[in-house]
Amino acid sequence: MFLLLLCNDRGVLGPWVNRRGMNVFSGAVIAILVMLSTVLTASVLFPAITSTQIIAVFAAGTALTLVAGGYLVWSGRHHKDSRSADARAPALDRATWRMPPPALLTKPVLSAGSRTGLTVLRGYLLLASALVVVKVVQLALGS
Repeated sequence: MFLLLLCNDRGVLGPWVNRRGMNVFSGAVIAILVMLSTVLTASVLFPAITSTQIIAVFAAGTALTLVAGGYLVWSGRHHKDSRSADARAPALDRATWRMPPPALLTKPVLSAGSRTGLTVLRGYLLLASALVVVKVVQLALGS
């Protein structure tokens, strides 16, 4: 997720930032990896998990991904001021562009997509941490 945010930071990468297609692809890969990691963690903590439950996790994850993607498309179409600002920005030459020194970079403004991605990452990390605590308690109690 952090690499995706970096790949969309115009101050750092200038004309080399990701285009929409690469962001869609990267978002789908991140969603799949989060779902696979969730299933892996759940299967370690709950060995009796069934294939039906695993499919339910994938279905719920896919539904959440589609809802988040729909929201991002909707919010992108309703923020015309940010698109017009990009249209007014001077064209940067890819062959000669260089990143400015880090001291001159401004703090990035988080888009709806960035906030959504970071929220998903935080939620996943909280869930994984909770599942690890459950496993430690299970091992401590000899279950």
